Amino acid sequence: MSLSWSAKDHKNTGQPAAAGPKRLRNDMGNKVTVVLGAQWGDEGKGKVVDLLATEADVVCRCQGGNNAGHTVVVDGKEYDFHLLPSGIINPKSISLIGNGVVIHLPGLFEEGDKNEKKGTGLKGWEKRLIVSDRAHIVFDFHQVVDGLQETERQAQEGKNIGTTKKGIGPAYSSKASRTGLRVCDLLGDFKDFSTRFKNLVHQYQSMYPSLTVDVEDQLKKLKEYAERLRPMVRDGVYYMYEALHGSPKKILVEGANAALLDIDFGTYPFVTSSNCTVGGACTGLGIPPLNIGDVFGVAKAYTTRVGIGAFPTEQLNAVGELLQTRGHEVGVTTGRKRRCGWLDLVIVRYAHMINGFTAIALTKLDILDVLDEIKVGVAYKLNGKRIPHFPANMDVLQKVEVEYETFPGWKTDTSAARKWNDLPAKAQNYIRFIENHIGVPIKWVGVGKSRECMIQMF
Repeated sequence: MSLSWSAKDHKNTGQPAAAGPKRLRNDMGNKVTVVLGAQWGDEGKGKVVDLLATEADVVCRCQGGNNAGHTVVVDGKEYDFHLLPSGIINPKSISLIGNGVVIHLPGLFEEGDKNEKKGTGLKGWEKRLIVSDRAHIVFDFHQVVDGLQETERQAQEGKNIGTTKKGIGPAYSSKASRTGLRVCDLLGDFKDFSTRFKNLVHQYQSMYPSLTVDVEDQLKKLKEYAERLRPMVRDGVYYMYEALHGSPKKILVEGANAALLDIDFGTYPFVTSSNCTVGGACTGLGIPPLNIGDVFGVAKAYTTRVGIGAFPTEQLNAVGELLQTRGHEVGVTTGRKRRCGWLDLVIVRYAHMINGFTAIALTKLDILDVLDEIKVGVAYKLNGKRIPHFPANMDVLQKVEVEYETFPGWKTDTSAARKWNDLPAKAQNYIRFIENHIGVPIKWVGVGKSRECMIQMF
């Protein structure tokens, strides 16, 4: 069936046929691989993306902003990514920031320049980065508003959400209210952009009278950013279509944040402001669902969470402190200590229900090496009875009692393991239990920071 029309489809009228649009292809095209967090973020997605990106032609970010943080270790050097796809470390691939991402331009350039100085890994990064013209812009005042909103929540409700204060929520709010400004607006008629920018500032100042913005200074900087950005900007929809239907390409989509932080499916309201589950790959890049191939979930061998919100398996004791210390659990973006607890398979199974993982990467197994015993949360109870689902209501989630399975620790250093048989039997049993409980095969097991420390199972 034709997906388009052309001049030859029309009856002969005796007049020259007008040229119709290019006929679209109706082949299925290439499949994309998607990497997503299966917990509350910080699972080690960057490491998995780095591993896969070595063979990828295109690596894409589909949602979120510079509130995300991925650390990649290559040749002993640590690279921190917030807006840039982690795959940009591969000089042979193209990186794409999709329309679903909100971009803080000063942060983007600062991140690229800072990482470029660390070594040859990001040399010439601007020449292999594509930015969708439909992506929305995070302005400096969005970041100020983010902080004001947190202060307001604390004053009114006695608690806040615990945002990164990077302006992500306010930027997505501007997008949803149809007052936001996109990359294509910045690169278009700057006079029109300036008027709309001033109107947006005025809108926020009417809500937050204490908000002060040097509009002319901001516009001057934005005009400079626009010229540096211009060579990178493309129509993301058309680029992805050609990548999907042109010559065979390996396309990798890198999710930011994680399933339990999804605006629809996460622990609302303590979530991010975008869809960081598999649907966000489609809406954030213009990819049809039929082009989604493997969906790899990433989970730690234990659980962490940054900020506020229910955390059923959290350990406010020596175990939690040990996990935090051994795992160096500090947020890449915020510098905040992460809350730590036992692996919660209820949330990982829930993430699988939403995303349909084809396989899982289990990271940071080595952090558990010194424990005498290890617990795994397998079910929730409420008033003494098992509940068959993950609660939507956070008041309910705060009250659940966790049912655990207990395993003996292996008390062996696993950091040098490079294949399955190098792992002690008790560690293998732990991994197989997780795999069987979720119902998804574990494809990789991480025992260290670098890409060499990922044991590939199949």
